[in-house]
Amino acid sequence: MGMSVDFYNILNVSRTANDDDLKKSYRKLAMQWHPDKNPDNKKEAEAKFIQISQAYEVLSDPHKRSLYDHGGEEGLKDTPQHGSDNKNGFTGRPAEDFFEDFFGSNGFDFNTAGNRRSTKFHSNGSTAYDSKFRGSSDGGGANMRKKPPPVENKLPCSLEELYNGSTRKMKISRTVVDANGQSTLHTEILTIDVKPGWKRGTKITFPDKGNEKLHELPADLVFVVDEKPHDIYKRDDNDLFVNYKVTLAEALKGTTVNITTPDQRDLGIEVTDIITPGYKLVVSQEGMPVGKDQDSRGDLKVQFEVKFPTNLTSEQKAALRHVLAS
Repeated sequence: MGMSVDFYNILNVSRTANDDDLKKSYRKLAMQWHPDKNPDNKKEAEAKFIQISQAYEVLSDPHKRSLYDHGGEEGLKDTPQHGSDNKNGFTGRPAEDFFEDFFGSNGFDFNTAGNRRSTKFHSNGSTAYDSKFRGSSDGGGANMRKKPPPVENKLPCSLEELYNGSTRKMKISRTVVDANGQSTLHTEILTIDVKPGWKRGTKITFPDKGNEKLHELPADLVFVVDEKPHDIYKRDDNDLFVNYKVTLAEALKGTTVNITTPDQRDLGIEVTDIITPGYKLVVSQEGMPVGKDQDSRGDLKVQFEVKFPTNLTSEQKAALRHVLAS
């Protein structure tokens, strides 16, 4: 894949690792490399700590992980990350904040003047930091905020949007809890870049954009692509199907099939074969775009319906008998 950083290697997990594997490895490595735990090699530990957080952030998000698996770090640039100038698929949140969300924040205090952390001490002389990391039973990790399951919403898309790609603006209103524990309603606009060729079931994840509750992390907001029915075309994976009516005369002598594509091009396709029952015309490279390679497309498949005449004069019947008998 030519990726410069191997997130699986950073987290010491296999490419088939599940959520539990990722959590266990992140927990172990974050404890090991936290800068406060490495006073003698703080710079090296800080760089490693940030890498570990970035790796976990990407691999724990199914959409980002899929983009990374297919395109490495470059693939992550397709991930919608709104509210951030970061273009590499990361939310831009500090690794320490990410760490706090994972372990809970009660063991830390901030020294805002120096913009660094200080450690709270228990009456028994041990630090809250140590008790949290040792996993002791004195309640150090008991207040860890849990993250609710993702909130899913359908994103209905027309065939034209999925054929050409489009930019969708979604206005959302969500509950946000402020520093005083008060809930307020927050409204914002999310942008979704619908890529050409996306299929029903494609998921777009906006981390932490769900409602927020006291003592809970905000849920991720997920939009799931749904495909609206089309008046002319039916889609099957990457292929498009269209029904086309012809007269009996056209079926026998040949015809030109005139079709308008979803991007408003007019196709005129000559059919010289006799259109027999079940005859299908397959036009390659006129179906849906396939993946990131926009030069690759599925097929357009034309299914014919022959309109038989309901009334014939005696002269027409005689002429038909003569033609069909020869």
